[in-house]
Amino acid sequence: MPLIPEEPQIHESAQGPRATPASGRTAPTPRPVPGPRPAAPSRPGRPGPLRPAPPVQRTPRDVAAAKPVPPGPAASAAPAANPQIQLIPASVEGAVDAADEAVDLLLESGRAPGDVLVITTGRPHPWAEHELSFGDASYWAQHDAGDDVFYTDAAVASRAASRPVVVVAVNGGPDTAAAAALPLAHARAGALLIVCGDPQQINSVLGTGV
Repeated sequence: MPLIPEEPQIHESAQGPRATPASGRTAPTPRPVPGPRPAAPSRPGRPGPLRPAPPVQRTPRDVAAAKPVPPGPAASAAPAANPQIQLIPASVEGAVDAADEAVDLLLESGRAPGDVLVITTGRPHPWAEHELSFGDASYWAQHDAGDDVFYTDAAVASRAASRPVVVVAVNGGPDTAAAAALPLAHARAGALLIVCGDPQQINSVLGTGV
């Protein structure tokens, strides 16, 4: 059955405790509702000369008008038989931005950075390009450490281990790239697979390859 496209968002509300005085008694003073934690510096648009801060310190994007990306239950390294699949419609040019927003929402929802694997089918994600600038050994050492969001290209994604959440950005590349990346991503996802790209193309691949 084709997936119904949706976009991620988080609805948050906070309500302080109500103080209802009993008859003849003074109402207790309600405890203050803590304010939001200060946001950390945002993810750079392009990698700089120094190694950037880990994703857990990145400032999430504005998600006031989006639909939720469910964080899903905690999962072990072994993939589930049928991870949940969520489709986020995006153009080839906007697929990476959509994937970044999904990652931000996952982190805001409580997912640990090491729970998330991001795969691109076209040009590598800027963070992957940046980490690769330190050398192949350093790049895969970051993957093996498993304490940060890991970005990889579809061409080498088979080397990546399973993670609870896999996000795929269908951002171009040959037609065979998505056809190979989506079944692989499905196999690597322990609880949730998020695919950002053209719905018709994604449903066609997922319907026959997963």
